[in-house]
Amino acid sequence: MAKPRFLFLTGHLARPRLERILSGLDAPEFDWAIADIGVKVAALATGDIIERRLARPVEADRVILPGRCRADLDRLAETFKVPFVRGPDELADLPAFLGRKGEPPDLSRHAMRIFAEIVDATAHPIDVILARANAMRTEGADVIDLGCLPDTPFHHLEDTIAALKAAGHAVSVDSANPRELSRANRAGADYLLSLNEATLAIAMEGDAVPILVPVVPHDLESLDRAIAKAEAMGIDFIADPILDPIHFGFSASLSRYHELRRRHPDISMLMGTGNLTELTDADTSGVTAMLLGICSELSIGHLLVVHVSPHTRATIAEHDAARRMLFAAREDNALPRGYSSALVQVHDVKPFTVTPDELDALAASIKDRNYRIETAADGIHLYNRDIHVVARDAFDLFPHITVDGDVGHAFYLGAELQKAEIAWRLGKRYAQDTPLDFGVGLPREAVDRTRLEDAGHTLKAKKASGRSASRDSKKTGEGS
Repeated sequence: MAKPRFLFLTGHLARPRLERILSGLDAPEFDWAIADIGVKVAALATGDIIERRLARPVEADRVILPGRCRADLDRLAETFKVPFVRGPDELADLPAFLGRKGEPPDLSRHAMRIFAEIVDATAHPIDVILARANAMRTEGADVIDLGCLPDTPFHHLEDTIAALKAAGHAVSVDSANPRELSRANRAGADYLLSLNEATLAIAMEGDAVPILVPVVPHDLESLDRAIAKAEAMGIDFIADPILDPIHFGFSASLSRYHELRRRHPDISMLMGTGNLTELTDADTSGVTAMLLGICSELSIGHLLVVHVSPHTRATIAEHDAARRMLFAAREDNALPRGYSSALVQVHDVKPFTVTPDELDALAASIKDRNYRIETAADGIHLYNRDIHVVARDAFDLFPHITVDGDVGHAFYLGAELQKAEIAWRLGKRYAQDTPLDFGVGLPREAVDRTRLEDAGHTLKAKKASGRSASRDSKKTGEGS
């Protein structure tokens, strides 16, 4: 079978580095070629430019554009009769992008169902619950879990279940009150959290799948008896030995999950992660990755996710990202590295795309006065044809900036330099005119909105300054 051939589109500035990276790849499974489409920065090329300048026919199985190029891929594919895909934003990430036979990781699949709990559903009207449920589904929830409050009647439970089902949601009800669980089952709930060996008969009142828990906390034997009873009754079930918080039985509870899987290799299991994410003052992305790594190894296919504390506001999206990354890594029999940056929110794996020496060489080639800002291991680089200075504090660069009283340009440079300092100090990837990427910690729509606003502010600043230089002249071309 012939090896696939990839054609990489690039511009003048990035071509030498792209050639070095591709030449250094040990990738015998595909062939490659480069097409310079005659612009400084291919990331800024439009679909019209590509259609005019890319030679026909395209002798490749796939054309790879820079990640920041926003040309219409479907239109290009139709024009050239070959698939077009976007590569990574930065050339430094190209080897990882091509690490699996030239294909980006497939993150469309997973093997875990997310139950997202509305912990105080009893206290809210149906319209509020529906709005929250819709937002949770957008973030990745598969089941909306209605959390019932102790000693608070849930008068509208049946109506709430009906409304959620009508909106296309799967519904679980989480209550310590057997009467509420009975009502939920008869009202058409899909799951009941939680039943035990003493209350399992409630499962026979409807079609809801019960989540089984020990009748007494930490009592794995009572959970075993509930499992045996459910199997004898011929009903589906999901078992949860309960994850405990740190210093209150956490490590012992992990042992229970292992032991339950050993005893019952084929049963469905659930882990509620909130006792770690909610009750530990730590960024939740790493906690979630670790817990779901355990779930991946033990084939735990159901996750109960809770968001109460403000620091867990992205927890559903984090669980969704983690389950997809871990599924892909498990399918490849690989470590969960190089699949997704969604959970790398505070410190990037590769924060710097260029070295100080490379920036020295690039700065020496600049022929105009427009300021470029980049970061490297040694600090923040500010350069144009007249200067190249490096600092670790954005304010130290102020004496080197000449804007001739242009307030708009000064504001733009100040905002960019402060962003660059934040990125450098955190070890985040910085790219001029691009928002910092905090993974799923910052919702995608917020990133897109910020990107548009940044572009708008940049344009206004340039108009205010009277400069006619295009954005091409300010970019370094690192995005190929």
